[in-house]
Amino acid sequence: MAENISLYIATVPSERQKTYQEMGFNIFFHYGTNTFTGKEWGDGKASPAIFNPKNQNTDQWIETAKAAGAKGVILTCKHHDGFCLWPTETTEYSVKNSPYKNGKGDVVREVSDSCRKYGLKFGIYLSPWDRNSEYYGTPQYNDFYIRQLTELLTNYGEIFCVWLDGACGSYMDGKEKQVYDFERIYATVRKLQPNACISNCGPDIRWVGNEGGYARESEWNVVPDFQFDTQNIAAKSQQDEDGQKMQSLDCQAEDLGSRKVLEGHDHFIWYPSEVDVSIRPGWFYHKTQDHAIRSLKNLLHIYYTAVGGNSLLLLNVPPNKDGLLAKGDVKRMQEVGAALQNAFAKPVSVASVTADPAEDGFSPENCLEKDNTCYAPKAEAAQYNMELKFQAPAFMDKVVLKEQCDFSQRVEKFALYARLGDKEQKIYEGTVIGFKKIALFDAIKADGLRLKISECRSTPHLERLEVYEENGGVPKFSAFEQAVKRLNKNIRTFQTRIWEKQMKKKQEKQEQKAK
Repeated sequence: MAENISLYIATVPSERQKTYQEMGFNIFFHYGTNTFTGKEWGDGKASPAIFNPKNQNTDQWIETAKAAGAKGVILTCKHHDGFCLWPTETTEYSVKNSPYKNGKGDVVREVSDSCRKYGLKFGIYLSPWDRNSEYYGTPQYNDFYIRQLTELLTNYGEIFCVWLDGACGSYMDGKEKQVYDFERIYATVRKLQPNACISNCGPDIRWVGNEGGYARESEWNVVPDFQFDTQNIAAKSQQDEDGQKMQSLDCQAEDLGSRKVLEGHDHFIWYPSEVDVSIRPGWFYHKTQDHAIRSLKNLLHIYYTAVGGNSLLLLNVPPNKDGLLAKGDVKRMQEVGAALQNAFAKPVSVASVTADPAEDGFSPENCLEKDNTCYAPKAEAAQYNMELKFQAPAFMDKVVLKEQCDFSQRVEKFALYARLGDKEQKIYEGTVIGFKKIALFDAIKADGLRLKISECRSTPHLERLEVYEENGGVPKFSAFEQAVKRLNKNIRTFQTRIWEKQMKKKQEKQEQKAK
């Protein structure tokens, strides 16, 4: 086995990352003064008096998230405007000076309590950018931020995720550029909530690279070392013989983990991607968008390509001015949950499983068990095969595959074949499997299934191979719809990069003026 392959497969997830990846699907709640002003980015000048939800019911939020099949929720405890949804001791710009519950309210407390009530995990978003704080743009701001983070991590029970972003718009308010002390932020989270994942601008979960719900066809968990705070691949100290930094990759690149990309690097990390997307055009609630909710078909497509494509899904569903999720959003979320429940309600019964000779203790039958055991062949080969024989013929339209990632991510190319009698037909071809792959195909009658792995980093370690009957259908997209999706993806990527260049130029001009 090549030395570089040994390095790749030596990279495995932490326990906190495995727990997060098992969750798969979580809900984002963007909520605050922007909900009442109609803005997406507040300027920190809106009066706390504007925050006054008359019928807030966080149980309704969490019930809806659970009905959709989500395992956890993340609340924007403070967005860029600096308004805090808990009665913090660090600033007067919080719910304690709002009419909500006569200044006695604590939205963070209510959401965390509702999560415990309904069995969902609770996470926090705390924007590093703060347009209200007098300290922003000064060295004292990092102390201020850590005090806020400490309050959230010590007063609201177990936190499963701290979601960060790197937004920094100092120039918009004529302030010096704020340099965030991310290393101190990470250390604080590790100390106070050691089981919490740090997502987006953090070392545990990375941003997929867009906010349109687009996941990569091949999503790798093993990638070159990332510069977490900027979400650009860059070796922290990797240099070539001449002392020059090695070529880095953008987090928006289509390929982040193939062998070709990994060549030339010698430090790797386990860094799964998360697809964050809103159910509406905006991240905060706007009544004018009540008729612009994503369709069930679109949301299912996002789910299957994200959660079913070795990624994570964080779906934003914003509460409205009443402190409730809008009826249309609730209905759509319930539809999502029902559709997913139906889709996986009828597993095909397997009579027997055969495969290439197995390593001791790694029998192919392990793939039929819902535990952490797995199948692994005894010796490396050009390809690997596993065959399932069903109890009876069935119409199937989806297969769930999962690698045992304690042995890293290894499969690079595979195919599925439906068998009926003595006939065999290829029904699916894919690249990576990783933590979870949901292979969708047109329903076909079969009495067996063959998995062929044709490219792999050493021997595969397959934890699960599940076949499901057609039930309720899965989203099918015409060739035209697929073309439109690809075009929109390219446009969004282009627009994002143009926007980033414009912001960089504005910031440089502002910094020059300041000098």
